Amino acid sequence: MTTDADVPTLRALLSRPDLQLRLAGDARDDALDRPVRWVHSSDLADPTPFLSEGLVLLTTGTQFDGAGEERRPYRDYVQRLSARGVVGLGFGTEVVRHGIPSALEEACTAAGMPLFEVPYRTPFIAVARANAEAIAAQAYARRSWALAAQRAIALAALRPDGLGATVAELARQLDTWVGMFDAAGELVREHPTGGLDAATAAALHDEVGGVLRRGARAGSALRIGDGPFSLQTLGRGGHLRGVIAIAAGDLDQEGRGVVTAVIAMAGLALEQQQGLSRARIALRAGLIQSLLSGDPSLARRIAREMWGALPAAPVDVAVTEVLTGDGARPTASARARLDAITELLELRGDERRGTLFFGRVEGALVLVVRTGERAVFDEIAERFDIRVGVSEPTGYDGIRAALDQARVARDRGTASVTAFADVGRAGVLSALSADARALADAQLRPLVDNDRTQGTALLTTLRAWLDADCSHEACARALGVHRHTVRTRLAHIERVLGLDLGSFPVRAELYAALRAAEG
Repeated sequence: MTTDADVPTLRALLSRPDLQLRLAGDARDDALDRPVRWVHSSDLADPTPFLSEGLVLLTTGTQFDGAGEERRPYRDYVQRLSARGVVGLGFGTEVVRHGIPSALEEACTAAGMPLFEVPYRTPFIAVARANAEAIAAQAYARRSWALAAQRAIALAALRPDGLGATVAELARQLDTWVGMFDAAGELVREHPTGGLDAATAAALHDEVGGVLRRGARAGSALRIGDGPFSLQTLGRGGHLRGVIAIAAGDLDQEGRGVVTAVIAMAGLALEQQQGLSRARIALRAGLIQSLLSGDPSLARRIAREMWGALPAAPVDVAVTEVLTGDGARPTASARARLDAITELLELRGDERRGTLFFGRVEGALVLVVRTGERAVFDEIAERFDIRVGVSEPTGYDGIRAALDQARVARDRGTASVTAFADVGRAGVLSALSADARALADAQLRPLVDNDRTQGTALLTTLRAWLDADCSHEACARALGVHRHTVRTRLAHIERVLGLDLGSFPVRAELYAALRAAEG
């Protein structure tokens, strides 16, 4: 962000040959290089109520009449100016007295305040005018730079990779590192490449992820280590398309204007890409339906042209939880999360061609990966806090059955990523639903009522008998009664329920009812 105009500093003011100003004593370089916002003159003993920071004060010294050789008035005067933020003091000689008082020079040296002589032939107004001209020249140069920078960025946006060229041009204009993150929080473009060390890049990645999760349009400034960064979101609130990160702190008005232009162009470009993105999403969904039909030939042919070959069999099929919200139309936050997951999967698909394919089905994402390539399941589950179910390995002729397995694993699993093999060991009866429990309660209700009103133990006897593989002797031993008692109770159960316990389907039905009621 360099310009041809001199920055209005005290050093630049002292270097003007037409003013013939002379630095008195020694001054640190950093003190001489502070920006001078204005030049003011005053002979008040305490002008600080009327001064502002970054100002150079000119005085003729009349406020020191009667001070004589005493050092304290000079020291107190300079300390007041320094505390107010005055960056330099000019003393007009030959007006009230010859030369600069030595006590004033000592006080300025002690306070680190640059002190310079303004000769009698140089009017104070000339010094003020010179600084004002420098400020005006710098402002003009900054405006000219801003216009040239915006023109260069606009031309960059017309190149084939408009977003990448725009990021690179912004980095050149600001002379710093600039990166663009997508909606999934992944760094997709940067200039210069590799401009951040690994620790800084990781910390910045986390900060960007937090901004995207909040989902609100915002600009923010932060520090990572010793480096300042500015973050600017892209897209609409609740539907962010990414973040531009700049390795710089607060920019001036012209710098902010250039960044705003880039944000506007990048946001527009990303919004224009939405139509194409929606078409790709619809195509992916159609290809997933083709795979579910059991005939992958069409999906293979189209996928090869668009994204590369489908994963080689055997494959694992995974399904996420429903991501579109409860209503028929997804909420803005649900859409934003679904888009972010989709963009991350697009990125991973490009990185790992031939190992991952995905598409949307009924508000969820279905993933088909080469068996053994399951890292992406853990990544999306952890990053987006969603549940994922994974099938057992299958060929393309078993995709539909594998999707059913993945849904069962997702719905019954307790972990963020659940494999069907883990829930399949629990057996069919463990999958009985709330509806099954309601039916079981209704079917067993006559036994429960009979036990309560008549003091019988029919329900306990039925459970023990079935658990004993319908053995009267084993059931009697478990209950501590005679086997004839068991026979009598079973006959009573048949009368109460109106069922024949000698029928295997009846026994299976009652066993399932007992298991469902226990669940």
